[in-house]
Amino acid sequence: MSNTMQMKAVTIPEFGPAEVLREAAVNIPEPGPGQVAIDVAFAGANFAEILYRQGVVDVPLPFVPGIEISGHVRAVGAEVVGLTVGQPVAALTIVDSGGYAEVAVTAADLVAPLDEQSLSLATAAALPSNSTTAFLVLDRVARIEPGESVLVHAAAGGVGSQLGQAARLLGAGRVVGTVGTPEKIATATAFGYDEVILRDQLADAGEFDIVVDMVGGPTRRASLDRLAPMGRMVVMGNASGAEDVGMSANELWFSNKTVSGFNLAAFSAAYPADAGTALRRAVAAATNGDLRIQVETLPLHQAIEAHRRIESGSTTGKLVLEVTPA
Repeated sequence: MSNTMQMKAVTIPEFGPAEVLREAAVNIPEPGPGQVAIDVAFAGANFAEILYRQGVVDVPLPFVPGIEISGHVRAVGAEVVGLTVGQPVAALTIVDSGGYAEVAVTAADLVAPLDEQSLSLATAAALPSNSTTAFLVLDRVARIEPGESVLVHAAAGGVGSQLGQAARLLGAGRVVGTVGTPEKIATATAFGYDEVILRDQLADAGEFDIVVDMVGGPTRRASLDRLAPMGRMVVMGNASGAEDVGMSANELWFSNKTVSGFNLAAFSAAYPADAGTALRRAVAAATNGDLRIQVETLPLHQAIEAHRRIESGSTTGKLVLEVTPA
């Protein structure tokens, strides 16, 4: 339910290129039972929001994108405990989206309290999607064991920058990242990788127990070839925009390999408590200095520029939109 008061938001009024994004006045949402309303300070910018904008994901128009935020609790719905008005928080808004706005509502399970003395709101907004995903993919899906080798594609990007570090925290042995251009090697190396290579050098990279692929296309096929016996590949994106890659079930059978998928939105909708636990784990790791996060901020009205940069593959680290200037 919404009241008659309105707020500023960036919306998707129609599917298309970045230029379709529009600033608009929309109704301020109110929290229902088990939900929390948050005054948004910063919203992370993600490839998922580009998929919404392109119409790859079927969403009702006009649509307010934004799958992760930081800010302060504005109001709590019935049955919510442990969160209070005014409290600084990071939150996943991925189930219903809405982060590119001055106020967002999400399930209380998907909210993590913050210590603003140790973690800035700008940095906190970069955590809920990528860092939570990193822990869930490696621990819950790939079921990483101490000493195992891990290969991560797009290692200089938002989620790639977190996967290498999370792998190290979870006890991985060899951790290798791939990037698309030589200019990104130094950036990716700073995120905890033992080695960073170009994706076209993949054939010479050896074997891995775990491969995480968000690139798709020829990289996905080549990644399956790099899996060791009993290896697991986790598919969690298609940044290349390539056609889907078919894989033979018989090949998996004969080679003792596993391919799994992970989608944070679907997981958060089905298992909000588990997603929230992973989010709080990520917040604690960042607060303790165990996760390094490279953040660049842009004002909300430059959301078009943020989408252009993410779509072009030119970004490193994480872009965050400042929704409410301090």
